[in-house]
Amino acid sequence: MFGAAAFAQEHDGPLYEPVRVMDFAPLAKARLDPLAWDYLDGGSEDEVSLADNRAAFGRIIIRPRALVDVHRIDLSFELLGQKLPYPILLDPAGGKNCFYADGENVVARAAANAKALHITNGGIEKTTAAGKGPAWWQIETGGSLRSRETMRTLGQRLRDGGCSGICLSTDIAYVSHRDRNIRNHFERGWCETGLPKRDAQGKLPRAKDPERAAIYPERRDPTPTWDSVRELVELAKLPVIVKGILTHEDAERCVTAGVSAIIVSNHGGRQLDHVGATIEALPEVVAGVRGRLPVLVDGGFRRGTDILKALALGAKAICIARPYLYGLAAFGQPGVERVIELLRTELALDMGLAGVPTLAAIDRSLVRIRGEA
Repeated sequence: MFGAAAFAQEHDGPLYEPVRVMDFAPLAKARLDPLAWDYLDGGSEDEVSLADNRAAFGRIIIRPRALVDVHRIDLSFELLGQKLPYPILLDPAGGKNCFYADGENVVARAAANAKALHITNGGIEKTTAAGKGPAWWQIETGGSLRSRETMRTLGQRLRDGGCSGICLSTDIAYVSHRDRNIRNHFERGWCETGLPKRDAQGKLPRAKDPERAAIYPERRDPTPTWDSVRELVELAKLPVIVKGILTHEDAERCVTAGVSAIIVSNHGGRQLDHVGATIEALPEVVAGVRGRLPVLVDGGFRRGTDILKALALGAKAICIARPYLYGLAAFGQPGVERVIELLRTELALDMGLAGVPTLAAIDRSLVRIRGEA
């Protein structure tokens, strides 16, 4: 058997019924506990930034180029010395164990099979051993930057564990007011352990440490500053990638601090609300770095055209979280890999249709903003 018939047989079954990334969302919702679904799908406060992340793509118009030789499409590129097959990275995401058993390592294995760079926030040795692929390690504002010795030790552990970069998320000094989680009495510890089983009446055990409303925030650890970033760059002996940048002022500070790359991010609309879409902030951040370091972006990417627009606006690559989590919840490791495959295929097709056969051929002239002169 060969040709179309072989392809049809190989790609038969429930995994291949979804024809786009968002087709995985209702499948994931059907399999998840409602509390887990709200944790995955929700944002902070009024979820304005969450909605903006998607809506803003509609204001960007592609200007395709005709009669270009596109018989071969090449998605490969180099990022911080690593050769990668396509510009789609997997963002860190909490709560994977609420969506699928041993979710962090399942995603690591999927990323390795798909040859995708994975930004992990799971167990260092276990995750890198399971994935055996390119990985950056995420740290948040807290204990990892407590002292120079802590930073030095962290860098050594990560190098020994096979990680090739440290991704510092800057936008989670406090956990935001997430209405859905508060209403659901969601316990933060469930992100690590997974949701407990419901009893015969369909009730979960009472949460020991649920998210709460109207509790003035406190921190045990001091929040890091730009001085902390400079020390981390000096001591960790790994590329430092700063995630959560939305302004040209902070982009310029990243350059001054010596970081290796930036991720334009609003934490998937899950932290400070009303900050706008990341695709809207991208041009400002790109202008701020002036080509001195690569800029990546996440937030709302669901189609190949979304990725194409971000690349045209100056992104080196894009990062996804919810899309692969939908795939994880629906089908486990094959679901994660299929979501990546769909986005990668759409991007290649859209590049061919737009007349840009390589990533180097994509520039700002490929798009215009609706309503702008």
